[in-house]
Amino acid sequence: MSVAVLGAGAFGTALAISLARKAPTTLWCRDETHAAEMQASRENTRRLPNAPLPASLTVTSDNACFEAHDVILLAVPMQKMRSFLAQHRAALATKTLVACCKGIELDTGLGPVSVLREAAPEATAALLTGPSFAADIAKGLPTALTLACDPDETGKTLQSSLSTDNLRLYRTTDLVGAEIGGALKNVIAIACGAVIGAQLGDSARAALMTRGYAEMQRLALARGARPETLAGLSGFGDLTLTCGSEQSRNFRLGLSLGRGEVFDPSITVEGAATARATAKAAQVMGLEMPITQTVTNLLDQRLTITDAADQLLKRPLKEE
Repeated sequence: MSVAVLGAGAFGTALAISLARKAPTTLWCRDETHAAEMQASRENTRRLPNAPLPASLTVTSDNACFEAHDVILLAVPMQKMRSFLAQHRAALATKTLVACCKGIELDTGLGPVSVLREAAPEATAALLTGPSFAADIAKGLPTALTLACDPDETGKTLQSSLSTDNLRLYRTTDLVGAEIGGALKNVIAIACGAVIGAQLGDSARAALMTRGYAEMQRLALARGARPETLAGLSGFGDLTLTCGSEQSRNFRLGLSLGRGEVFDPSITVEGAATARATAKAAQVMGLEMPITQTVTNLLDQRLTITDAADQLLKRPLKEE
């Protein structure tokens, strides 16, 4: 089973490096100049510096590589996935497509697998998600991820093909739970970053993580997910990692909000669009998701961090 990774950002590059240590792998980059730079220098200095590319990793901008591989890992931003699939639908139609992004599509409220199934219905759809930083994967550090795929037999084949010496994959058929866990933890990470940026303390961060996890469960169960999925790597595991490290772009965005600083708009932060999409969906479904709504209000500058904390603390008292 041959594998190509489409998308030469930090995460796509890291996955390609890990996979290439096991078998020949292709990394596709849409920018011809960038692809040539990487192929020549054997490093992605723009997105993942100090991570040498193995000799068995080929970097290309040639779309012909889509046809040459059975399994395609889509390491493209969530909000750009649908347009990417529309552009390349013919070449990807019969492939196994593994989404490697986390988020909720702003216009539709759908997760990555749902978008895959709508935009490329002839393909087999799967999702790779869980607690991971690109730099750790590229360095060969131990990392465990969730592979969500239905039917399970396809999942078993993918699990074997995509697991490497440092990447251990656990599989599930609960695609909805894996989607929601990976998406909503980014929203909670923004909230936690804002709390730390405003110097409100680690106790406040722990409260947000715990109550944020309750919101993740609330939405997931309302959409038919299994609670144990959210308790695994794609939910609780990813939440723990993302809410406590400045390696997380979502956490860093929150830090900027809490400190009153301007965040670099060129950096892709999936949690911002996910917060807005989820707040809208929760309203339609009649779900109570106060942290998600508060993050949306902070992002849209309808609240200050002081007002946000005050609002959450003054909510009616309730059972846990």
